[in-house]
Amino acid sequence: MDEALPVVVIGAGPQGLAAAAHLTERGIPFVVLEAGGAPVAAVLEWAHVRLFSDWSELVDAAGARLLTTTGWTAPSTGHPTGAQWISGYLAQLADLLGDRVRYGARVVGVSRLGRDRLVDAGRGDRPFTVHVRPTQGEEYRLLARAVIDASGTWASPNPAGADGLPALGERDVVDRLSYRIPDMRTDSRFAGGHTVVVGSGHSAVTAVLALAQIARRDPATLVTWAVRRTNAGNAFGGSDADELPARGALGIRAKEAVDAGLVSLVTGFRTERVAADDEGVVLIAEDGRRLVADRVIVLTGFRPDLSFLSELRLQLDPVLQAPVRVAAEVDPNVHSCGSVAATGAADLAHPEPGFFIVGAKSYGRAPTFLALTGYEQVRSVVAELAGDHEAARRIELILPETGVCGGAGSFDATDGSIGGACCAPAVQLIPLTTITPVRS
Repeated sequence: MDEALPVVVIGAGPQGLAAAAHLTERGIPFVVLEAGGAPVAAVLEWAHVRLFSDWSELVDAAGARLLTTTGWTAPSTGHPTGAQWISGYLAQLADLLGDRVRYGARVVGVSRLGRDRLVDAGRGDRPFTVHVRPTQGEEYRLLARAVIDASGTWASPNPAGADGLPALGERDVVDRLSYRIPDMRTDSRFAGGHTVVVGSGHSAVTAVLALAQIARRDPATLVTWAVRRTNAGNAFGGSDADELPARGALGIRAKEAVDAGLVSLVTGFRTERVAADDEGVVLIAEDGRRLVADRVIVLTGFRPDLSFLSELRLQLDPVLQAPVRVAAEVDPNVHSCGSVAATGAADLAHPEPGFFIVGAKSYGRAPTFLALTGYEQVRSVVAELAGDHEAARRIELILPETGVCGGAGSFDATDGSIGGACCAPAVQLIPLTTITPVRS
């Protein structure tokens, strides 16, 4: 392999920029390809949302070392918004990397030079070919000694349909649905109307809390929170058992909003059909229940886009679509709570030598990814590419206890086994059978 060829990093998000910083320190040539028109384009779309990670958990060590040479000072403790994360760290790191980051450069395919997926002969000795479709101009190809895919999952949100496919009619009314957390501070349409939030993860909780604040100010505002599980205790997270206090506080505040009658919780609601009429958007569950709302926010998680990797030999878990050794650590069907081990180059490797998936995409469909995890991944991967195998094997991160229970147990359980067990007391909730939002 020609060592003069660059490492191609796909995505200029937090992990992609961190990978670039580590490659810079190691003296390895690289190119970062970003589909968006600016760095961290995904974070820009949720710039109004406050993170539950502290500043100390959001800055990569190599990135900080590079920025320190410019007089940059690390932000103080606290929990920034996405916008503050960008202005206080990410954008400055991207600026420092300069023209080694290419914007408006969408990767549409990765393969081996002269070798499709079927060919064994000399495969590992051939450079990668990375096909790029720019915003302007013709498609072109780059040769690379290695590829780090840090493209994330933001562009591939899960649908409202409970079976993993878009619900019947969902594609027809997609313009009436939001798959991101809206900035409700600047959107007056939510006050006085009825909004349904579909989903039970931290994004859904964040949206529910923002709507609850509006409902507190304007009693005419109705908020319905639709979750698929019969017992919704796990939607409230680990509460005070979570070692990330801001994340645990989300669940505590969500339960308070439900108890106060600001939010109506509908459990066991598995969307089968979506329609729109003069009344608004209609969600119909598999059991026939209906929710009619002015607006619907679908926050059911994300999934990796593997389409442009079809010519590579990947070893992915059949359930999570994550590297198999990573999936064993993060599978929510197996792990109900506690810490998740840090993962490095050995865990992220594939049968295709020199190719690594890092960041949120490395977790596939699992929802528990933290920025710290990605920073440790790229540190290890770049060390491996530099031939520093000892550093690649070394673990330099201890993750906080998640305090999140809810993966293990029966999907249809009605007792408290899902919503607490080993991490936090279970929240006892009575599944709602009526659909009309109420204010207590």
